[in-house]
Amino acid sequence: MDMKLLMIEDNKSVSEMMSMFFQKEGWDVVFAYDGNEAVDKFNEDPTGWDIITLDLNLPGKDGMQVAKEIREVSQTVPIIMLTARDSDSDQVLGLEMGADDYVTKPFSPITLIARIKALHRRVEMGEGEEHSESADDAYDVTTGHLQLSTKTREAFLDGKQIENLTPKEFDLLKTLAQKPKQVFSREQLLELVWDYEYFGDERTVDAHIKKLRQKIEKVGPQVIQTVWGVGYKYDDSDLSDGQSEDE
Repeated sequence: MDMKLLMIEDNKSVSEMMSMFFQKEGWDVVFAYDGNEAVDKFNEDPTGWDIITLDLNLPGKDGMQVAKEIREVSQTVPIIMLTARDSDSDQVLGLEMGADDYVTKPFSPITLIARIKALHRRVEMGEGEEHSESADDAYDVTTGHLQLSTKTREAFLDGKQIENLTPKEFDLLKTLAQKPKQVFSREQLLELVWDYEYFGDERTVDAHIKKLRQKIEKVGPQVIQTVWGVGYKYDDSDLSDGQSEDE
């Protein structure tokens, strides 16, 4: 598994420790030690990074601002956020800012390596599906109102594109829309979309659902429904044909 990583971390001891583990995996890693340096290094090759790990507590620009500036350039580069254990609100806010995953500090290097591999595997699976499709298969998920293409990583609601979907938002929408009206628990979504167990931490799903709904509502009515006490489902069966106004 060849990868190019950008690790944004102001603690050089942590960076040096992780450097040994990254080297063992054979990964190419660039380190940035403050927010300004991080944005500059990212912008040197915006499409060349496979994974970014981002510490929230940075000098210069904090991690939230760095995430915002990265997402203004790329909606697709996977971001793993590093947060303190007691910063629950930061974890949720970071996910809402566009992070795909988070790891709490202090963390085991093996845990971070596993999270990186899991996230990269999900991205590669999506790319593999792109290559396996024929040119005639424009959309691999189609409902009464939604068309979704894994090949282009695009989704359209009543013909209007749902723009700026992050990798996890796209995968989440695809998972729900593949089985309309089926209710998925948060635990099921964590396993299906994130590809590993979160040990009951459901805020990740809720944060991504919130952002996904905001992007859907920019182009049409809400199609992701909450089933209280259970989870979420995709349902566009109550929409009138051709309806695309905001509700």
